[in-house]
Amino acid sequence: MAEDAILGFLEKNEEIPDSGKFADEFGIDHDEIVNITKSLHAYELVLAQDIKKERWVLTDEGRLYATAGSPEVQVYSAIPPEGISPDELQKKVDPSVFKIGFSQAMKNKWVERGKQLVSRKVEHVDDVVKGLLSDIQAEKMVEQGEIDALKRRKLIILQTWKGYSIRKGPSYAPKRKKAATDLTREHLQSGAWKDLELKEYNFNAKGLPPEGGHLHPLLKVRKQLKDIFLQMGFEEMPTNNFAESSFWNFDALFQPQQHPARDSHDTFFLKDPSTTKCLPEDYVERVKCVHESGGYESRGYGYDWKREEANKNLLRTHTTAVSSRMLYALAQKPFAPKKYFSIDRVFRNEAVDRTHLAEFHQIEGLICDRGLTLGDLIGVLHDFFSRLGMTKLRFKPAYNPYTEPSMEIFSYHEGFKKWVEIGNSGMFRPEMLLPMGLPDDVRVVAWGLSLERPTMILYGIDNIRDLFGHKVDLGLMKKNPICRIGLE
Repeated sequence: MAEDAILGFLEKNEEIPDSGKFADEFGIDHDEIVNITKSLHAYELVLAQDIKKERWVLTDEGRLYATAGSPEVQVYSAIPPEGISPDELQKKVDPSVFKIGFSQAMKNKWVERGKQLVSRKVEHVDDVVKGLLSDIQAEKMVEQGEIDALKRRKLIILQTWKGYSIRKGPSYAPKRKKAATDLTREHLQSGAWKDLELKEYNFNAKGLPPEGGHLHPLLKVRKQLKDIFLQMGFEEMPTNNFAESSFWNFDALFQPQQHPARDSHDTFFLKDPSTTKCLPEDYVERVKCVHESGGYESRGYGYDWKREEANKNLLRTHTTAVSSRMLYALAQKPFAPKKYFSIDRVFRNEAVDRTHLAEFHQIEGLICDRGLTLGDLIGVLHDFFSRLGMTKLRFKPAYNPYTEPSMEIFSYHEGFKKWVEIGNSGMFRPEMLLPMGLPDDVRVVAWGLSLERPTMILYGIDNIRDLFGHKVDLGLMKKNPICRIGLE
């Protein structure tokens, strides 16, 4: 609307002398006229000359006095002919007005204060201040001395108005022709390309700066945990096999085939390929025997172990499946002590809520050496978690099918003011290790925890779906700096 008004007016007239008056005449907001004029000037459709006007305008206080009268007149008018006590006068006049008005009225010698009464000294006063403020509102001429006085009282301020005088430019046309940025198939087919005006390329313009990548909070914490393991002399296990067989995920860990965790309600089983075709047969046979009838001073579970159950493929439910493979491979060579760790995804068929997802990350560490004891496990746990800033640890007995003894790990959280479970640990059972072929005096201590829980605590996130999954706010990666490990 503003563009049509400007170009249409210039078609019949040489100039728009004042954009402000033009806006008032056509009923268009002046800011819109200014914006359109800048655009037309850039394309040389018009030539715009700056106009700068300065005028005095009333402040909020000034507008109040222009309506209600100056403070000195308000105070004067509140004094009856017989006089009034100072306390009563203050009650009749607004407190915000009284102090200024009384002082000014005394300065003007309009009133006098006796021992008990305030009384008028003159019979009549003119509200010069109110008149001056009204003149300024009406944009009438006011002498400089009066302007200075009102300015000192902060009743007026100088306002700068900017506008344009507008004339036709070198490329003037009654209607702006929009330049096309692309030559399209429709232009060629319709013949419109003949009259098409293409926008010129600005080869000097800078493009948007490429935005650097941002690490997810899980990756930041994962990197720091990995560094801690490496500092402690651990070697990372390969964890790139999300799909695993039930044998390595359950059976090799001395977990019975009727265990509830192996049910489809807790595990994602694969349809294709549904079974594995490659297992070490001699080791499978030893695992079968220890499950059915025991061995190595164990009674076993006393049930008919089924090979078809062990062959089923699944999404691994823990990275301990990787540990079982690594320990078996270690047993096939002359024994050498090892420290292993892994940090990767595992999958559980769980109902999704604020603290559970169907997939999460598991952190696992294990040490394999001769003559290890529960004391060694507790010592290494204190070393590991102290590097995370968790120095107050407690341990609670627990049960795991493949560790004995087993312990849950708790740390005191200074922010929550309570003990928080942070992981699980234990010593792998002989029924798991000896069938692999490891020497009798070799022991394995291990512990595990999730990656999500410490990350949520470190970043103050109380819903796991805000941290991990398809609904995560990508801004989370940009606004969160690399965290500082330490829960206390």
